[in-house]
Amino acid sequence: MQEVHSIQNALDILELPPFITKEDIKIRYIYLAKRFHPDINGDSDKMEQINWAYNLLLEYIDSFRYSFDEDELNKQLPNLNHNNKFRF
Repeated sequence: MQEVHSIQNALDILELPPFITKEDIKIRYIYLAKRFHPDINGDSDKMEQINWAYNLLLEYIDSFRYSFDEDELNKQLPNLNHNNKFRF
């Protein structure tokens, strides 16, 4: 459960909704980095949080693996299994 909390915290730091793409994360990171970077009189603590959140979300996306076993496919595509029931 700690991982879910960490990911939600990272989304909150980057001010992102739950359903996003990798590209959304990168765009938001660039925007916030330009705003809070210490080299342009930004907040170094806030920039550290932004970096942590960005790295955590990208690591999660890159490490996530889809399973293509029958049970998983039936969960993700329930109509596929439903249609097979009516084949002769």
